[in-house]
Amino acid sequence: MGSFSIWHWLIVLVVVIAIFGTKKLRNVGSDLGAAVKGFKDGMKDGSTDAPVAPAQQVTANKVNDPNTVDVDAKTKS
Repeated sequence: MGSFSIWHWLIVLVVVIAIFGTKKLRNVGSDLGAAVKGFKDGMKDGSTDAPVAPAQQVTANKVNDPNTVDVDAKTKS
């Protein structure tokens, strides 16, 4: 009862084909394939469109360490 054999799946397939017909199943299959392809293309294009924010430096505790140099970066104009 836990798993289905190949005969169970064949009977289910025959019943589904008898109820829906081959043309409707073919249309559903092609629509599903187009949806998957569109999703993959969207995922591929979406990764290049979003700008990536630069990582910011985290300073937890400022300790007066004589070896640390504190500078401000200036933009080139």
